[in-house]
Amino acid sequence: MTLTIDDVVVRYGSATAVDRVSLSVHSGEVVALLGPSGCGKSSLLRAVAGLEPLAAGSVRWDGSSLAGVPVHRRGFGLMFQDGQLFAHRSVSGNVGYGLPRGASVDALLDLVGLAGFGGRSVETLSGGERQRVALARALAPQPRLLLLDEPLSALDRTLRERLAVDLRAALVATGTTALFVTHDHDEAFAVADRVGVMSGGRLLQVATPTDLWRSPASREVASFLGYEAFVHASAQAAAPLREALGSRLEDDATIALAEGAFVVGRAGVAKGTVTGVASRRGRSEVRVEVDGIGAVTALGPVGGRWATGDVVELGVEPDALAVLPL
Repeated sequence: MTLTIDDVVVRYGSATAVDRVSLSVHSGEVVALLGPSGCGKSSLLRAVAGLEPLAAGSVRWDGSSLAGVPVHRRGFGLMFQDGQLFAHRSVSGNVGYGLPRGASVDALLDLVGLAGFGGRSVETLSGGERQRVALARALAPQPRLLLLDEPLSALDRTLRERLAVDLRAALVATGTTALFVTHDHDEAFAVADRVGVMSGGRLLQVATPTDLWRSPASREVASFLGYEAFVHASAQAAAPLREALGSRLEDDATIALAEGAFVVGRAGVAKGTVTGVASRRGRSEVRVEVDGIGAVTALGPVGGRWATGDVVELGVEPDALAVLPL
């Protein structure tokens, strides 16, 4: 069973929200659409659901066109940011709504980490617990495709990170095929088998999280993923980066540097001048101006002390480097 999106266009009046996007999602696979607000990812999801008309292209399931098939006949599940739970029902009442005969509410609640919550009112639950109920309810009818539109975005970061891991586990455990929309890189990488990066209504690249991070297809993709500086491989400043990559590079290739490509306090292979220091989530982030490269964010040991103007030795972290295609 495969979802096939072929040259899909979605328009709102004269504005094009989705511009000739093609994508396949295979049985049991979780694919994330990743991009900033307004890039067209939610419009594409809604078009797959049947909530938005296509201006061009087609959506097919297992080879059969879904043109003219209403939302409730597609056999797809939907999960949104606010969960859209029934406030007057208990947790079990929400999950059991539409549950196939013989299926177990308790088993679904256990799957999403809410064992024993069946009798609770949904109005007594935290935001994270409510989204777990929404996930259980979305999985209950055993949809042939689950569509998730920013389901974790209303939660705080620590909770989002934990629920992203649990969401991935639930989808894998049930063998659910899913299309997941998010603007958060960490969520996409934690949940999906493959990630598609969107910008301006276009699908720029689709790859596994590892391949996407190591080999972004363009500078636009690399910049969105968090690569903050770019240097030609032939430049003198790129010498320590070429060595760290451990492979031969074409002279006209471009090396992309993410935050943490340089590390303060590791065996120095380059030097930089400190322009600012901040602490975030238990680590020191040192803004450094490196000759020939520019301003980068180097990582340092917790509690390190640097002042603006200090010249520091920098080591290189290969996992924070990528080579852009020629």
